Order: sequence, then C-alpha cells, then structure tokens
Amino acid sequence: MLSRRSLPLLAVAAAALLAAPAALAQTTLRSADIHPDGYPTVESVKYFGEIIEKKTNGKYKVQVFYAGQLGGEKDTIEQTRFGVIDLNRINTAPFNNLIPETAVLGMPFLFRSVEHMYKVVDGPIGAEIAKSFEPHGLVVLGFFDSGARSMYNSKKPIKTLDDMKGMKIRVQQSDLFIGMINALGANATPMPFGELYSALQTGLVDGAENNYPSYDSVKHYEVAKYYSLTEHSLAPEVFVMSKRSWDKLSADEQKMFKEAGLEATKKMRELWAKRDAESKERVIKGGAIINEVDKKPFIDAMKPVYDKFVTTDKMKDLVARIRAVD
Repeated sequence: MLSRRSLPLLAVAAAALLAAPAALAQTTLRSADIHPDGYPTVESVKYFGEIIEKKTNGKYKVQVFYAGQLGGEKDTIEQTRFGVIDLNRINTAPFNNLIPETAVLGMPFLFRSVEHMYKVVDGPIGAEIAKSFEPHGLVVLGFFDSGARSMYNSKKPIKTLDDMKGMKIRVQQSDLFIGMINALGANATPMPFGELYSALQTGLVDGAENNYPSYDSVKHYEVAKYYSLTEHSLAPEVFVMSKRSWDKLSADEQKMFKEAGLEATKKMRELWAKRDAESKERVIKGGAIINEVDKKPFIDAMKPVYDKFVTTDKMKDLVARIRAVD
C-alpha cells in the first residue's frame, strides 16, 4: 500500500514519463546527392547536418542519400519541390527550364575564374538568383563550387573546333548544355550521369564534359582518357531545401538553417579545392592524357548560344552585371 509521502513522487515520475517522448522527438531530414560517399558535396551536407543537430539540440538530424539512391537530379528536383525530399544538392543545369535565371549561371565562358564566380554568387546577384527559386518550392541554402568543366572523350585530344565535329557528347538534361555542345559541332546526347560509364565503355557516346573530381570519382578516365581543358563552364551548384520543409521551421530555426548553409558552403569550397588537385593527380596516374586548348574559337562559337538562351531583358541584364563584377 502506497504512503501519502510516495504519491507526490509518483506524480513527478509520471509527468516525466509523459514528457519524455516530446523531449526525444527528432525529425530526420532526407537529403539527396548523385555523387558517391566521400565526395565534397556529400561531406559538406553531412557537415551541415552536424551543425543543425548541434544548433537545435538534436531536434533535427540530416540523413544524406548519396550515389543517386533517391534518383537522378531531374527526378529529385520534383521530389524536393513537393517535400518528399527535404534537402538536395544539385547542379544548376537541370533547373534551367524551370528557373530561367539559373541558365545565366551556366552560360559558357561567362565566369573569368573561380574567384569571379564566388564574388557573383556570394553578392547581390547571387541573392537575387536564389530568390527566384522560392516560387518553385525551393529555398537556396548555399551555392557550392562545381569546378571548371572540360571535355573528355575516348577518341582523341580535342584541340580545335574541328576535333569536336561529329562526336557524340553526353550532356546533362538541359537545353542550354545541348545547345552549347551542338554549337561546337558535336552531337549532344542527354543522359543521367549514372548511365555514363557504360555508355562510354560501349561507344554509345564518345565523350562527356565535367570537372576533375567527377571524372575521377566514377573512373571515367578508364574509358575516356583524353581530357581537354576547354574549361567552358564554371556554373555553381546549389544546396536547396524544400519550401514545404522550410515553412515548418520556426523563424529562429530558419535563421539557424541559413547560417549552417553558409558554413557548409565554406566547408565545401575548402574540400573542393583539395579534391580537385588530388583528382587531377589521380587521373593522370590512371592514364588520362591532359591537353591545353586555344579557347578563343570555342568562345566565338558561343554567340548563337547566347542569342538563343539569353532572351529576356532581365537575363541580358544579369549577364552584363556578372561580367561587370571585378
């Protein structure tokens, strides 16, 4: 039989038990990436998750589904817009048809250097472009580096425009990238990144275009050893959150997520610079043949691409302002 003295103690214990589920409640946010585990983008989003878990005292946790576990980039965009996926690291190219401003960031030979690109996306122009994602159900948490994209193929070094003629080059599922490759005299072949190794191996395509870390991470140098430094694109990638997930956060939590996004962006760029140098060394050791390219004819060939894709006054103004950034 319980004494009167023990009743208050039981009441306290019962209250603690009832409160426990709320204290232990945790929301796991799902994040998508097509790159493999260990890749700078994947590690940076993991780092973002560590910051968020700490800032929110464990209320939120981030689980990164890497290596395309949740689908290709085009598929995961839709899932993120509708809140099926909470977070996504993705190239700007697949957004081009949905968000015209992103096409400007991917325009060939627009950025003069990585430093120039950083100044643009970290400043007022980047904030303006980030804002354009929100009507489409996405909130930008950071602009990640994507390095300089160059051509690689299984046939021969590309040194002149004539070397591009007739080649079947894989591109992202983007009208802009299709137009760019076709303007260089090659035949653009859109396909998901995950299908590219076998396509190169079987000759379905002759080549592709990407940065050193991507060329290295999936060992494309094994089946396409000629890497030509066209450096035609310095388009950034974006780290986004579903607006549906974002709207569930309190104002304080939204501030925390923005701050963590900036920290993750800084971390990503540090990891990227290190990985870029390591990947270049690794692909050369693996048999890749690197060659310089006279870029001027390639730049001159892009005029029809700008005429076709930079069509509105707003886009023309963005291009002009980007070029004017010192």
